[in-house]
Parts: sequence; C-alpha cells; structure tokens
Amino acid sequence: MDKNIGDQLNKAYEAYRQACMDRDHAVKELQQKTENYMQQIREQQEKIELQNSIIAKLKSQLAALNANR
Repeated sequence: MDKNIGDQLNKAYEAYRQACMDRDHAVKELQQKTENYMQQIREQQEKIELQNSIIAKLKSQLAALNANR
C-alpha cells in the first residue's frame, strides 16, 4: 500500500509541476502579447496625432482660402 501511495503522490506532484509550468508559460505569453498590443496602440496613437495635425493645418488653409474669396 505504501508504494501505491508513493506512486499517487509522485503522479500528483508531477501533475502539479506541469500545471505550474503551463501557468508560467501562459503568463509569459500573455505579458508578451500585452506588450505587443501596447506598442501597437502607441504607434496608432502617434499616427492619429499626426493625422489630426495634418487635418488642423488643412482646415486652417481652407479657412484662409475661403476668407480671401
């Protein structure tokens, strides 16, 4: 019976160890994806800011043209 309990404990420990490794891998993968998404968001925000500045400049040019007519 002792050997059976030992085998069960070994199997339980191995399952626990594997679950911990799977969790750690999932956490690392989630962190990497989060970093990638945050970088993409920053890049998109920079593009939006650039486009907004272009739009503002074009609006002012249009306003100037309309004022001269």
